[in-house]
Amino acid sequence: MKKRLFLFIPLMVSLGLVNLAVLVTAVSSRNEWLYAAFFILLMFTVMVLYQLTSLSKSVNKFYQTMEKQLSPYTNKSLRDFPLPVLVTRRGGEVIWYNNQMREKVFGGEDCFGHGLAEYFPSVNLEMDCPAQGYGVEYKGHQYTAYHAPTGDEDNRLNVIYLVDDDKLKRIAREYFSSRPVAAIILIDNYEELLQSARENERSQIMGEIEYQIECYVENYNGVIKKLEKDRFFVAFEERYMKSIVEERFTILDTVRKINANDKMPATLSIGVGRDAQSLLQAEKFASQALDMALGRGGDQAAVKNKNGYEFYGGVSKGIEKRTKVKTRIVAAALSELLDSCSNVLIMGHRFADLDCLGAAVGLYYPIQQMGKPVKIILNSRANMVKQLHSRLLSQGFETAFIEPEVATDYVSDDTLLIIVDVHTPHFIEAPEVYKKCKNVVVIDHHRKMVDYIDNAVIFHHEPYASSASEMVAELVQYFGDKYKPNSTAAEALLAGMMLDTKNFIQRTGVRTFEAAAYLRKMGADTVEVKRLFATSMNAYQERCKVVSSATIYRHCAICQVQERIEEIKMVSAQAADELLSIEDVDASFVFYYESEQVVAYSARSMGKINVQIIMEKLGGGGHLTMAGAQTKGINLEEGKERLLRAIDEYYDTLEDKDEPKALAASEPGPVQMVPPEEIK
Repeated sequence: MKKRLFLFIPLMVSLGLVNLAVLVTAVSSRNEWLYAAFFILLMFTVMVLYQLTSLSKSVNKFYQTMEKQLSPYTNKSLRDFPLPVLVTRRGGEVIWYNNQMREKVFGGEDCFGHGLAEYFPSVNLEMDCPAQGYGVEYKGHQYTAYHAPTGDEDNRLNVIYLVDDDKLKRIAREYFSSRPVAAIILIDNYEELLQSARENERSQIMGEIEYQIECYVENYNGVIKKLEKDRFFVAFEERYMKSIVEERFTILDTVRKINANDKMPATLSIGVGRDAQSLLQAEKFASQALDMALGRGGDQAAVKNKNGYEFYGGVSKGIEKRTKVKTRIVAAALSELLDSCSNVLIMGHRFADLDCLGAAVGLYYPIQQMGKPVKIILNSRANMVKQLHSRLLSQGFETAFIEPEVATDYVSDDTLLIIVDVHTPHFIEAPEVYKKCKNVVVIDHHRKMVDYIDNAVIFHHEPYASSASEMVAELVQYFGDKYKPNSTAAEALLAGMMLDTKNFIQRTGVRTFEAAAYLRKMGADTVEVKRLFATSMNAYQERCKVVSSATIYRHCAICQVQERIEEIKMVSAQAADELLSIEDVDASFVFYYESEQVVAYSARSMGKINVQIIMEKLGGGGHLTMAGAQTKGINLEEGKERLLRAIDEYYDTLEDKDEPKALAASEPGPVQMVPPEEIK
């Protein structure tokens, strides 16, 4: 404060010189107006001098009062305290600090009268000081600040002291930044690439892929080890993860530019394990993340830490695997489980569709032929398979179905539960049955979600398959000639395949048509299957209304259904499918009230847009061309805002990607000091 008072000395000197100049001019010219001006200026100068004197006395009185409030012993202890200490008034104004604070923190700078927020904005004097203190930084130096009130209620002061732990924090930050991160890189379609490439191109293609991977890893000062012909192990430091995530794993785009004979692009799946306690745990995290990336269709990176998963990429279609070795192994294992169980329960997801019920019926008939008691859990009141259900009841399946409310009565210690067309416990028809069953089998084709069923004895998951019905049609072929689906079961399976492939237009591979041919051989009548897709006149009219109300946003057709429609789930799904036939529409979204304060979404695409990623932002899931979501506690307008925001985020992610390029091994990698969450 004394320094601030000295700042007024030039002002007083200037005023004195002005007064002298006016007086000399007035005397020499004998001008009465100049005499008056001199008198007024003189009075102003005296008033300024008086105010400065009063201010000085006020400051001295204030500090005397402050000294009394602190008491002599407190004052001496704080002044001689080995840690930097300052005192503020209730509003945060700095009124006192000791020598340690002045010399070591402020560098001799006068800070009296300044607000505490100017120096340490993170310190909140209005709240109790947390046990860990506040992490503060001043002029590049780090401290931990603590504060405590002192004095009576009317003259409350705050004492703040700093602990100089800059060196410790820098060591801790370096420790966390240098923690190992493990990654496993897998070439998704290694065999398919080699088969598609000419003989003289195979070594060139694989050499280019390996070169790009090595350049990418070396750019982040990592080490790489080739484990198998299509698998690599990578280790690098945590400090580089920020750059890798911000760039969204550009290696995925770089490798996708490499193709075999201008036909099939190469794709990678990457599993990253970070935030682990050891390198061994990091490798385990990486393996789990890789499984998750593959379960979601490949061509993406999955990052696993102690808090869960993060996903990057996943914009291309899943690569179909032509080998049926896995299917044969799963069929053999399932047969063993069927032999040892007492009874079988089959269920799918809530609001079952044709693929869900078709897969269940496709398993039901062969298992029944084996002599095992078997039931299908189906909510007869809430489903999208009214016609198929009625047809099955008239074709000898009247005893096949049980309601979810009574399903727990059929559960014993030896019960085998088979879950089809869903792999998350939140969407299954009867969660109570799942909780009671010890032996669980999952058969699903949707891209893997984070909260998947992780206690299954058999987890048969193929995201590249067109439908769960296709997977079941392949499985039952290995049960033996005695246990084949009859014509009705075959028609149910074929209906499920037709639903998810849009009449064999989307997500169809060689195995899809092979499965369809097998079902046709088992007696499936395509005319009868087509009749299962018939809708009522009312539903058709409602669908036309929904389609006519569509608006286009960023190549997406969006429909907001205001009215309550009886068959809204089926109508919305059909409307979403129909909207894809509009020119320049890459994806369609229909959303509606499923119940009070619950907005449901039905999303479709032709493959250019991954609607699964968009629906995951709204808490749902699915696969690349077909997905859905349910959001609670919002209205339709809020639901539309969230949908548009999710679409924007998806497109922004695609637009933010730089042009993929190879990184030279000699270029230094960007070093990012990422502050750990543990360091405050």
